[in-house]
Amino acid sequence: MTQMEKGIEHLISARKSLRVNFEKSKALGLSIEKAGPRFDEIMQRLPSLEAAIRPIRAQKDALGAVGGHINRAVVPATAVLKVFDAIHGLEKSLSDPQSDLPGYLGVLKRLEEALRFLGENCEMAIQWLADIVEYLEDHAVADGRFTSCMKEALTSLRELHGGEEKGRLDGGLLEVALDRLESEFRRLLVENTIPLPMSAPALPGEQACIAPSPLPVTVIQKLQAIIGRLIANNRLEKCISIYVEVRSSNVRASLQALNLDYLEISVSEFNDVQSIEGHIAQWGKHLEFAVKHLFEAEYKLCNDVFERIGLDVWMSCFAKIAAQAGIFAFLQFGKTVAESKKDPIKLLKLLDIFASLNKLRLDFNRLFGGAACVEIQNLTRDLIKSVIEGASEIFWELLVQVELQRQMPPPPDGSVPKLIIFITDYCNKLLGDDYKSILTQVLIIERSWKHEKFQERLLINELLNIMRSVDVNLENWSKAYEDVILSYVFLMNNHWHLYKHLKGTKLGGLLGDSRLREHEQYKEYYSAFFLKESWGKLPALLSREGLILFSGGRATARDLVKKRLKAFNEAFDEMYKKQSNWVMLDKDLRDKTCQLIIQAIVPVYRSYMQNYGPLVEQEGSTKYVKYTAQSLEKMLSSLFHSKPVKHGSFKVRHPSGKFSNGITDQNQTSPTVK
Repeated sequence: MTQMEKGIEHLISARKSLRVNFEKSKALGLSIEKAGPRFDEIMQRLPSLEAAIRPIRAQKDALGAVGGHINRAVVPATAVLKVFDAIHGLEKSLSDPQSDLPGYLGVLKRLEEALRFLGENCEMAIQWLADIVEYLEDHAVADGRFTSCMKEALTSLRELHGGEEKGRLDGGLLEVALDRLESEFRRLLVENTIPLPMSAPALPGEQACIAPSPLPVTVIQKLQAIIGRLIANNRLEKCISIYVEVRSSNVRASLQALNLDYLEISVSEFNDVQSIEGHIAQWGKHLEFAVKHLFEAEYKLCNDVFERIGLDVWMSCFAKIAAQAGIFAFLQFGKTVAESKKDPIKLLKLLDIFASLNKLRLDFNRLFGGAACVEIQNLTRDLIKSVIEGASEIFWELLVQVELQRQMPPPPDGSVPKLIIFITDYCNKLLGDDYKSILTQVLIIERSWKHEKFQERLLINELLNIMRSVDVNLENWSKAYEDVILSYVFLMNNHWHLYKHLKGTKLGGLLGDSRLREHEQYKEYYSAFFLKESWGKLPALLSREGLILFSGGRATARDLVKKRLKAFNEAFDEMYKKQSNWVMLDKDLRDKTCQLIIQAIVPVYRSYMQNYGPLVEQEGSTKYVKYTAQSLEKMLSSLFHSKPVKHGSFKVRHPSGKFSNGITDQNQTSPTVK
C-alpha cells in the first residue's frame, strides 16, 4: 500500500473517531442538560435525607434502645386510636330516642364507656409519646424539626385532654347525644302533661278526692331511664330544670281556668273587707283545689319520677314546682286580707281564712313539711300568726266598739240602729256551728302565745257583756230624743227586734228565756205608752157632751160639732205628719201598731160622723168633714214604712288607733225587715 493510501485511511479513521466522539459529546451534553433539574431536586432533598440517615450517624447504644421506646409508645397510642375509631363507629348506631329509647340508651352507655377508656388511656399514650420524643431529642436520633413538630402536637393533645374540652375527645358526639336525650325527656313530659280541669265540688260530708298521678307508668319508666343516663353525665340540674318548667307550667294552666286575678290585689286596692268578701270565699275553695288536687298530684309524681335519686332531690323539685306554680300568691292574698283595715266584719273573714288553712293543715304539713319548702313554711306561719292575732284583736275590741256607739245620736226616725241589727246577727254567727269552734281554737292559740289559759266561758262572758252593753246603748239613745213619744217608738222597735231575732237562736239561748220575755214585755209596755200618749188622746176630741138635740138647739149643736171636728183634724194632721217620718222595720210590729191606732181612732170617728156628720155635711162644705172613716184607715195603715233616705253617716272613734273603720251608717234607715 502506498504511503498516500495509508494516509487516507488514517484520515478516514480519524474522521470516524471524531464523529463518534462528537456524537458522544453531544449525547453527554444532552445528558448534562437533563441532569441539571435533577441536581436541584437532589439538593432540595439533601436535608431530609440527612435527617433520615442521622440515626445511622448516632451512637450505637442510642440506636439500640430507641426501638423499645418506640414500641412502648406505639402500643397505647394504637389502642387509643382504635377506640377513637370505635367511637365514631357508634355514631351510626345512635338511633332516634323517640322510636327506640332502650337501643339509644344502650349505644349511649357504650359511648360513655369508650370515652371513659379514651380518657383514662389517652394520658398514658401522651406520656409515652412524650418520652420517646424526649429520648430522640436528647440522643440526636431524630431531626430537630421533627421533634419540634412532635412536641407541638403533644402540647395540643395535653391541652385538649386536661382542659374544658376534655369531654370533646370524641369530637362532641356525646354532647350531641345527651342534648337529644334531654329533648326526648322534655317531649315525653310535654306530650303527656295536660292541665287538670276544676272538679265538681264534693257533696257535704264527702272526702275530697285525690288526683292520681297524671303520667302513665310507661312514661315514668322512660323518664327514669333517661334521668339515669343524664345523672351519669352530670346533667341532673338541667334535667330538673326541664321537669320543673313543664310541670309548673301545667299547674299554672290548670289554675288559670279559675280566674285567680284577685290574688294579685294589694292592701291599697280595696277599702274594706266587704269589697273582697266574695274573693275570700273563692280563695278557700281554690286553695283546697290547688292543694288536694294539683299539688298533691305533683308531689306524688315527683316521688315517682325521682324516687331512685333520693328524698332531697325530689322534694326540692316539688318545692320549685309549687313556688313557680303560684302557692305564694295564695298565701300572700291571705296576708293582704290580714293586714288590711280592721273592722268587726273582718273577724268573720279571718275566721274563714283560718278555717281553710286549718282544714288543709295535715296536707300542708305533709306536702310542704320538708327542708326544701322552708320558704313556704315561713310564709304560711306568718299568715296564720297574722290571722290569729288580727281575729283575736278584733274580737276583744268588740265590746269597746259597742260602747263607743253611745256617743252617737240615735236614728232620727226611731228605727233600729244598724249596730243592733249587726250585733245580733254577728254574735249569733260567732256562736253558730260555722264559727264558734273556729273562734274558740283561735282564742286558745292566742292565749297560749301569751302563756295564758283559755276557758270557753271567756267567750260566753264576752258575748254576754256585749249584749249588756247593747242594752245600755238603747237606754242612752232613748234619752237623747226630745220627743218622748218617738223614744217609745224607738224602744218598741229595738226590744221587739231583740226578742224576735234572738228567740230560738244560739245567742237567745245564751241570754235565757226570762231575758227574752223581758224584751217582749218592754215592747208591750212602750207600745201601750205610745198609743196612750199619742193617738189615744184623739178620741177625746170627739166628745158628745152638749150635743143632745132639743128643739131650738140645733144651731148650737152644729157649732160644737164644727169646733170639735176642727180640733180633731188639726191634731190628726199634726200627729200624722210627724209620725209619717217614723219607721218600724218589722212588718208584724208595724201592722199590729197600725191596727191598734185604727181601732182606737176609726170606730170612734165613724160613729161620731154617723151621728153628727149630717149637721155639717148639709152645708156642702169639706172644711170640717175632711176625712171619711175609710180614708183615715188607709192613711193610718200607711204609717211607719221605711224611707230610702240616709240621715248621715256614723263613724266610730278610735281611741286606741287599732280600728280604722267600725260599724258605719248608724243612722241609715235599713230596708224593712219582714
